[in-house]
Amino acid sequence: MNEHEIVNDEATSMKAKSGTTSPDRSDSDREPGVASASEQPDASTSELSSTVASASEQPDASASEQLLVVDGIQLRFGGVMAINDVTFTVHERELFAIIGPNGAGKTSIFNSISQVYIPQVGDIRWKGTSIKRLRPDKVAELGIARTFQNIELFPQMTVLDNLLLGRHIRMKRSWLAGAVWWGPARKEELENRRRVEDIVDFLEIEQWRKHPVALLPYGIQKRVELGRALAMEPELLLLDEPVAGMNLEETEDMARFILDIRQELGIAMLLVEHDMALVMDIADRVLVLDFGVKIAEGTPEEVQRDPAVIAAYLGDEAKLEAAAPELAEIAAELAESPISDAIDDVAESVDESLS
Repeated sequence: MNEHEIVNDEATSMKAKSGTTSPDRSDSDREPGVASASEQPDASTSELSSTVASASEQPDASASEQLLVVDGIQLRFGGVMAINDVTFTVHERELFAIIGPNGAGKTSIFNSISQVYIPQVGDIRWKGTSIKRLRPDKVAELGIARTFQNIELFPQMTVLDNLLLGRHIRMKRSWLAGAVWWGPARKEELENRRRVEDIVDFLEIEQWRKHPVALLPYGIQKRVELGRALAMEPELLLLDEPVAGMNLEETEDMARFILDIRQELGIAMLLVEHDMALVMDIADRVLVLDFGVKIAEGTPEEVQRDPAVIAAYLGDEAKLEAAAPELAEIAAELAESPISDAIDDVAESVDESLS
């Protein structure tokens, strides 16, 4: 009997004990020995809630406790100040967004939280305990997962295999027990595969589950990366530009999944995004960075009206008005220069050739 038959027998016996059936998906389309979450009543909420934090177990955001505290961090690369005295907090079930122009230091904050970078000044606390100088894998084990600006999946591996990578930090058996694949190691493998199937159903990627990631549309690859982060059982998700490069339909789908994660699963999220319409629609609070400095923080409505934010994105109107006379003088000089006459001659020649 090969290992697929063993897995199949194991899953069949477990289904017999629980009395579940499979009305929606054929056996040929299912990973051997893995029961789909669609076989269970209300699988998208009940089964996946065992993989990640359940919404029913979380308090309302308005009365929730602090999960993450970023306290006056400063990050410098040589003479470049990437982050300068930035402080903020993220609460349970909160969707907290960080925005700012390119180069403002948004991704550097993510890398500092995950301890890829270690700030020279300040502290980062998770549930009241400093995580500064922890290894990134230890930070992940605490319950902080992330996605990336550029897709960081294994393109030749299937969707299921990529999602299973997110379960690695939750698997306790040794590599030797896994190689033998017997007893507790086999049970652990089956349980982790079931949890991955729950995520597949939740993110509606069933039809791609056995496809290599490289063959998938861009928007689906982004969804798979989100699923891998969910597989880590996080309490806080760091979403680094989750809709970058997506079309309108893909953006709307991703926004729906982000809201479902918060409302159904009770997971807090820290979002970096350039799509201002998306941020203003779904975020509870927004922090604005400009050249590594926090210039505003508040609700989306408060941030949109903040003069410092308007100046950062659209320019300082006062400076433009002050420079107007000088700009007008330069424009007049250009209009009288030989270059301007040459441009006019070229334009006339083009018009004659087209007529």
